[in-house]
Amino acid sequence: MDLQLLLALVLGITTIVVIVLRTRLDAFVALLLASLVTGFVAGLPVADTITSITTGFGNTLAAIGIVIGLGVGIGKILEVSGAADSLARAFVKALGKGREHWAMAGTGAVVSIPVFCDSGYVIMNPLARSIARRINGRYVTLALALGCGMTLTHHLVPPTPGPLAVAGILGANLGGLILAGLAFALLLLPVVVVYSTWMGSKLESEINEQTRQDVYHTAAVGSGSGGTATTYADGPGDRSADAGDRPAEDKERDPAYMLGEPPEGEKPHRVGAGLASLPLLIPLLLIVMNTVATAIDRSNQGVLSPDAEYNPSRFAEILAFVGHPVVALLVGIVLAVYVLLPRWTPRKKVHHWLSEAAASAGLIILITGAGGGLGQVLRDSGVGDALAEAVAAINMPGVLVPFLVASLVRVAQGSGTVAMITAASVSAPLVVGLGISPVLAALACCAGSMVFSYFNDSYFWVVTRFTGLDGTAALRGWSGITTAVWAASLPLLLIASLFL
Repeated sequence: MDLQLLLALVLGITTIVVIVLRTRLDAFVALLLASLVTGFVAGLPVADTITSITTGFGNTLAAIGIVIGLGVGIGKILEVSGAADSLARAFVKALGKGREHWAMAGTGAVVSIPVFCDSGYVIMNPLARSIARRINGRYVTLALALGCGMTLTHHLVPPTPGPLAVAGILGANLGGLILAGLAFALLLLPVVVVYSTWMGSKLESEINEQTRQDVYHTAAVGSGSGGTATTYADGPGDRSADAGDRPAEDKERDPAYMLGEPPEGEKPHRVGAGLASLPLLIPLLLIVMNTVATAIDRSNQGVLSPDAEYNPSRFAEILAFVGHPVVALLVGIVLAVYVLLPRWTPRKKVHHWLSEAAASAGLIILITGAGGGLGQVLRDSGVGDALAEAVAAINMPGVLVPFLVASLVRVAQGSGTVAMITAASVSAPLVVGLGISPVLAALACCAGSMVFSYFNDSYFWVVTRFTGLDGTAALRGWSGITTAVWAASLPLLLIASLFL
């Protein structure tokens, strides 16, 4: 590999680490400065580096910026209406105490098969927060389990776009890849739960104060913080306790206070779990319908590669519109405002809540976009391609070639989808010579792309910002759990190579 490109990668990563951990500048500035350093050292012209940053920033936010804004808005309405708390009550009651993290990991894995991680996490995070509030702790465990459960199927199971493209490039049987990917995801799910439980208890005290207050409505929680939990008359986190016994700051966040007293003749506002789920469930169903319909339509036309010309049917076009994440979440926020809030809620108060949500989403959106800018600089500078070619030239067991190519490209530029597609493109001419089947090669590409999600991955910023983890805590939590499932997938690949 060209030493100049390797140095560019190392210095870019070092810039982020030093600025985030040792200076008063935040991650948004660190990512932009790292992009400039990487481009300069790699020999990318200054004008091209700036273009790469702005292009990557814009492309990333085009895909996820609006979704984050709408998702945070839905989450705010779920909170103030009491809907999120109703869902949490039903969730905990149905699953039983102590198994909430299994439920979040499994829910994330199911949701992320048809839905991009970023969108699904934004939609489902309010539920994790409400469950943590109900059980008065373990938010980091729940958030990590949800996020990495989504990572598994997003990387391993078509019709997620990345695995679908890999199947097309390598000529792998799509049905075979779906079954193998589901089997891998199921076997890796315990790794997600074990790591999130182990590390979550260590990081609970590391949640930043703003997120802690947003989640628990108090500055201290009982699980892993060393502080004193807020306890209500009917037990920890029970929102039905006597309001007069609650701290003043918690009263201000309680739905009964935020919504105000009902007018004379109106019943007190209560939101059941079924009604509360609509702003979450309807957008997810619309996105699922779009993904499945598009996959079936492409399959019927024999068009599996995302780059191939594709003429959607009329039915697929309609579902592509209503199932686009932006449209689906617009439907969700309309449902949230008009179904969850009582009709007597003043318009100005609703506008205020949505403005608060937009303000909290702003930094997440900026950091996510900056991560996309760095990824684009790394791609345009040729670092990813150079790493892929270097690994492909090394003599090693056949299944490790696509696995390590995907792993190194992922570390180099951040995008799991780009990593697995790059690995598939590099490996396609080598599959026969390596003595592995197309399905096994596709699995290796997909599994390798899960490794060490960190600063140049937009999903890293979505998960860590919503979870409230910064600096080394973010690396130990999110980068650690993605590396754990990556490492656990390697023996599964070696075993699979005996049968596939």
